[in-house]
Amino acid sequence: MIDPHLRHVSRLGRQPSAFRLAGTPVITVMLGSAVTVLPVIAQAPVMPPFGLLLLLSWRLLRPELWRTWIGVPLGLFDDMMSGQPIGSSMFLWTVMLIGVDAVEHRMVWRSYRQDWLIASVAIIFCIVGGAFLASVAGGGDINLYLVAPQLLCTILLFPFVVRQCAQIDRWRVMA
Repeated sequence: MIDPHLRHVSRLGRQPSAFRLAGTPVITVMLGSAVTVLPVIAQAPVMPPFGLLLLLSWRLLRPELWRTWIGVPLGLFDDMMSGQPIGSSMFLWTVMLIGVDAVEHRMVWRSYRQDWLIASVAIIFCIVGGAFLASVAGGGDINLYLVAPQLLCTILLFPFVVRQCAQIDRWRVMA
């Protein structure tokens, strides 16, 4: 019998909850998308799309975690938070996830630099595609040189976000 005064409880053999395993990545991506509602004033679009960064980080870190269709509900949430035309992130994120999945199936192994290259191409695709879809939907004329600082900030921020996702993932799978 265990003494009730002992406060140490062994974590060996325990499993984390199903909500913790499945919900943590979804909640982090949704929180990343919700960062756009913060009152940040800038002359140019410099704020990185944190929802996209977190989605890419989780996808490259844990490929078995999500199916490709996860881009639809998470993209819808991002569209509602960011003010993009409804369906733009849904479409772009799903196509991006299909592309990442196709590249991943062709590679035998990946390194850190390859992940960064895959993420850079995906980020460029999503940001330029989002700017194009916003201009088509009546958002005005968006020049690509205005989007360049956001592209650069987002690509350079990706390694930091992956590291943070890895820390969250360690907590997520810990019993």
